Amino acid sequence: MSPGDPPTFPTARRGALFDQLLALFLDQGFVHLTLDDIAARLHCSKSTLYTLARSKDDLVRAVTVHFFRAATEDVECAVIPGAPARERIASYLAAVGRALGAASPQFMADLNGFAPAREVYETNTRIASRRVQQLIADGVAAGEFRDVHAAFAAELAATMMVSIQQGRVHEHTGLDDAAAYRELAAILTAGINA
Repeated sequence: MSPGDPPTFPTARRGALFDQLLALFLDQGFVHLTLDDIAARLHCSKSTLYTLARSKDDLVRAVTVHFFRAATEDVECAVIPGAPARERIASYLAAVGRALGAASPQFMADLNGFAPAREVYETNTRIASRRVQQLIADGVAAGEFRDVHAAFAAELAATMMVSIQQGRVHEHTGLDDAAAYRELAAILTAGINA
């Protein structure tokens, strides 16, 4: 490390800071918070925050990545290998809903209104759509689902997932993201049963 480089924290310390940031953002959103506000709430210095990211925008994006990385791990853990495809799809989409259920409406509004964070959400929605497609294809191959076009069924799910992500489902139905994912799981798996 050269004298001008910012200090780094051990991985555990950085992880703890990201967890604290995530808890703060999920609870209160982030648009209205300044770096001074964030530092005060985490009981750390702004220079500590600068070891995590170069700006507030970079920090928000990094925390969003941290959120979706942890959520992806939790969601995948909810899918029991070898379980029937219907159960795996329902578990997967319900777990997505639970992960998003931890987010306050303010966080979701801020996420959708801030392009770098929204891009992370959109990327994760595309990844989730491909995973659903894989689960549907597995169910068709196993004879658990009628012979549906897996890519079409996944595209149908993806369209709804994007609508959920963009807040349109909430606007039109009043369902929060978590409830919308549970409904999507129920409708999707019932519609493709063999």
